[in-house]
Amino acid sequence: MRRLISTGSPFEAAWGYSRAVVAGDMVYVSGCTGFDYQTMSISDDVAAQTRQCWGTIADVLAQAGGSIADLVRVTYYVPNAADWPLVGEISGQVLAAVRPASTALVCGLVDPRMKVEIEVTAKLAPQPEREPGGNR
Repeated sequence: MRRLISTGSPFEAAWGYSRAVVAGDMVYVSGCTGFDYQTMSISDDVAAQTRQCWGTIADVLAQAGGSIADLVRVTYYVPNAADWPLVGEISGQVLAAVRPASTALVCGLVDPRMKVEIEVTAKLAPQPEREPGGNR
């Protein structure tokens, strides 16, 4: 089974991708940037952008039936290496109990306002089977 999740960002429709794809018990989340996809606004502050990324990721994982605790892989893309310590610190706070495998890359992003992009993969925990009538 394959299910698509959208944030409603105009980028998703225009560029032909989903914010996340749920395939079985795996959730593949596209790179999330500091954009607030509801207002299509973005802060100039790397800390605010990093927190926005994690907020978007948490929301998408919840729609998929999971949470940050289900993360198994994280990839960070940062245009300015000097921003990495702050991105890493904030991310470390979010992921302290999870500790997924991760990679950080210094590279350009498609919009010069973007200071960070975070891509994740999660493995959903098994759901208890429900008995007939909706009881567990």
